[in-house]
Amino acid sequence: YRVPSTPAIAKARARLGAEPLRRLFVEVARPLATPDTTGAWYRGWRLLAVDGTCLDVADTPANQAAFGRPKTHRGEQTAFPQVRLVAVAECGTHAIIDAAMGPLAKGETTLAAGLLTQDGALGPQVLLLADRQFVDTNLWRQAATTGAQLLWRTRTNAVLPVLEGLGDGSYLSQIAAATDRRHQVAPTLVRVVEYTLGKDPGRPAAPAPYRLLTTILDPRKAPAAELAALYQQRWEFETTLDELKTHQRGPKVVLRSRSPEMVAQEVWGMLLVHHAIRRLMHQAALDHHLDPDRLSFVRSLRIVRRQVTTTGQAALPP
Repeated sequence: YRVPSTPAIAKARARLGAEPLRRLFVEVARPLATPDTTGAWYRGWRLLAVDGTCLDVADTPANQAAFGRPKTHRGEQTAFPQVRLVAVAECGTHAIIDAAMGPLAKGETTLAAGLLTQDGALGPQVLLLADRQFVDTNLWRQAATTGAQLLWRTRTNAVLPVLEGLGDGSYLSQIAAATDRRHQVAPTLVRVVEYTLGKDPGRPAAPAPYRLLTTILDPRKAPAAELAALYQQRWEFETTLDELKTHQRGPKVVLRSRSPEMVAQEVWGMLLVHHAIRRLMHQAALDHHLDPDRLSFVRSLRIVRRQVTTTGQAALPP
């Protein structure tokens, strides 16, 4: 096996385009956790999280026009255009199982709306975690129609009337969209869990309270204390993004593709490689009865790279 030259790879990539890699990702990017996977479940619900990030892309006129370039706090433009990526990941295995990308002008909630659907990763056995930037009443309703349960953080200053106090300290409330009154749509009933983290000696100010919204209205099915402890699982997605952006891609590395089509192809390729590595790690964890979090992504990545270097081609799924 002879490694193709750089020009040959570039021409082959251009002939292939982005769509085959996108379709391959759709086919293979499935949840990995089994009933024996530690840390992937809560009372029978598979734990998923949705979040977003941005990736620097090559500074070309085509990429600038397609994706846009963020501005600094001084109003100046940054060095590189950026593509926005929103994804759904399995908390217990860090496997990214659904994703959407677009220009910076398209917000995270807009991209997420294309993922949180009946045809996406959600379903009746899912508990979806999300941070406060995703709390939009219409998006909440759309995600809830899939049958999934939701546990999303909301803003501390959100107006949430107390309709009924519950025995575990949570309470029933309601949320509404700005257009509900005009369209005569009733507010959506939610349950609110409020809690405060312990005081940090390094921060003199009192810690701000956390406020979580959930579709699980019965506290017997999910007590407030358990939901408060469970929400930290959302930060597993931050670790996933670190794996993808810092270790797999390399720190401060700009995507090399010089056209929007090739940028999309490169991102789908990154997601496929990450899912393949996480699949190997999950199988290794199952074989040794370990929590997948106990395995090192960096070391797994090094093993895969050594295999690619020594064999000329990787025998990895997909």
